[in-house]
Amino acid sequence: MFDKLEAVERRYEEIGTRMTDPTVIGDSNLLMSLMKEHREIEPIVDKYREYKKAKSDFEGAKEMLEIGGLDKELKELAEEEMLTAKAAVESISEELKILLLPKDPNDSRNVVVEIRGGAGGEESALFAASLYRMYTMYAESRRWKVELVGVNETELGGFKEVSFMVEGEGAYSRLKYESGVHRVQRVPETETQGRIHTSTVTVAVLPEAEEVEIEINPADLQIDTYRAGGAGGQHVNKTESAIRITHIPTGLIVECQDERSQYKNKDKAMKVLRSRLYERMVSEQNEAIAGERKAQVGTGDRSERIRTYNFPQGRMTDHRIGLTLYKLDQIMNGDIDDIVDALITYYRTEMLKQSGDEQ
Repeated sequence: MFDKLEAVERRYEEIGTRMTDPTVIGDSNLLMSLMKEHREIEPIVDKYREYKKAKSDFEGAKEMLEIGGLDKELKELAEEEMLTAKAAVESISEELKILLLPKDPNDSRNVVVEIRGGAGGEESALFAASLYRMYTMYAESRRWKVELVGVNETELGGFKEVSFMVEGEGAYSRLKYESGVHRVQRVPETETQGRIHTSTVTVAVLPEAEEVEIEINPADLQIDTYRAGGAGGQHVNKTESAIRITHIPTGLIVECQDERSQYKNKDKAMKVLRSRLYERMVSEQNEAIAGERKAQVGTGDRSERIRTYNFPQGRMTDHRIGLTLYKLDQIMNGDIDDIVDALITYYRTEMLKQSGDEQ
């Protein structure tokens, strides 16, 4: 581990020197790439330097005690410093193991989120709209940019389906845990008997793919235009600006009607299509790997119920880690950091166990 940390520190210093080179400064693409790498490895280097300082303090205090000749007060100070430094070395060592775990290559990407009503009819559509609001409020709290791609509304204001893009630092690394089936238990507004109904909503979080990663042959696309429309006559355009793209080899269909410009709708639809094809490619690669790790996150298995939102009891339960929180109102208003942080900690711990088993 420490050989790797030394190599990372050397690389960090090398990048820092290169970023001051006039030829690098003149190449904006190279400079941006180096700055990104520098920023990504900086937490590891800072923590490693913290470790080396604690290790030095421990060895210094130990040496003083071994030499001897200290008066009672100095001896007690040295013993206290040695114990404190030893605890810090052990604690920082565990933190370094986590920082050195393999990174998900998609973590720095923007995302496409797709929410679809499942079992439960209108109540499911209404909850899909509630989840959309929850994610947009969460994105706003983290200063991410949200762009609506397309929405299929119901008469009561629910969403049969809605897709949107989220751009910002760490968007995929935190939202990827939301992929799966979300279950809601509550009394619908349309329920006269006061009975609790159970409905489901499916969420898919796709990393945005770059054009260079997914090449799409224009001949494989069927592109149709139509007039945008919604429930109650909302969002109706007089021109055919809405776009439907069918990827003939896979049968994937993407629609976008949020923009009034046909060109902008096509651009957004192509981004979503590229992301879906990228996810399919990654899923196929994962399935081809023998003994795929149980701790792997973001495999897109949407058949599994990941979370229940129980409104009568004001609680949210994440079934993957057995986490229950009694603050449903705050969660539905976008306060989901506690859930995401707990999931990150759980999966990192699982990966640490597996890396330990393999050594």
